[in-house]
Amino acid sequence: MKSQFNNWSDLRVFLAVCRSGSTLAASKVLGMAQPTVARRIDALEHELGLTLFDRDTRGFRPTQHGLALLPKAEAVEAAANTLRDTASDLAAARPIRLTFFSANMSARVVEIFNDFAEVHPEIEFRFISSSAVLDLMKGEADVAMRISRSPQHPDLIRRKISTAQFTLFGSKSYADRYGLPVSSDDLAGHRFVTFVREDISNALHDWLVARVAPEQILATFHEIELAHAAISSGRGLGIVNLRMAESLPELIPCFPPVEELSAQHEIMISPEAYRRPEVRTFVQFFAPRYAAIYK
Repeated sequence: MKSQFNNWSDLRVFLAVCRSGSTLAASKVLGMAQPTVARRIDALEHELGLTLFDRDTRGFRPTQHGLALLPKAEAVEAAANTLRDTASDLAAARPIRLTFFSANMSARVVEIFNDFAEVHPEIEFRFISSSAVLDLMKGEADVAMRISRSPQHPDLIRRKISTAQFTLFGSKSYADRYGLPVSSDDLAGHRFVTFVREDISNALHDWLVARVAPEQILATFHEIELAHAAISSGRGLGIVNLRMAESLPELIPCFPPVEELSAQHEIMISPEAYRRPEVRTFVQFFAPRYAAIYK
């Protein structure tokens, strides 16, 4: 008859009784009630179809079957301990995966990371610089610095940093040749460049193409840095984040920020990641210092 064995935890009870010599002594080692230990041994013997212990007034002594299974049970115990220790090491060494738009990583932001590393040198990061919106709920990253316009998953943990503002910018060379529009109703006769990608919101592109003729758009870029370079070189006007424009001194705003283009700049954390102490430590350190940059 083939035995049925499914409860691995009973091996722990078996080993404790073998080592201590009685269910009472084993119960103290295991933190269980003595009757529970006795029932677990009875259940294990029933599952295996073997008598593992001789019982008498002196306690429990392993039978020949029990002695034959003892090294096998110890091998399972060793494997379980190795699995536990390996999992613990992996969890301790697991980096925080942080996704962000490359332009967010200014010198001041890098300084915050450097300050954090001095206090917590044991915490490592994996930086994922991308304009694509990674799915935190699916585990594609742990923490995101993101400008968002669309509704986010309700379970995400969110920390507001600022309200991101946008307007139309041109370069000095463009302004010298063509002048600059003074409002969103003054776009006729101007030329534009824009930025569009399939994996992110194209709200800025959509706003522009709804207000100008197709022939006014001279170029559409799939990398934001190329769009900014084209605007800076005077090729055309384009929509730029006001904070980002501060690092592009050639640019001149055409008119005040367009309210309908504003979006929330947030730090978002997946619930699973936030359960990790090192992620909470990082967010509590980083968020207020990061937000201070945008005040």
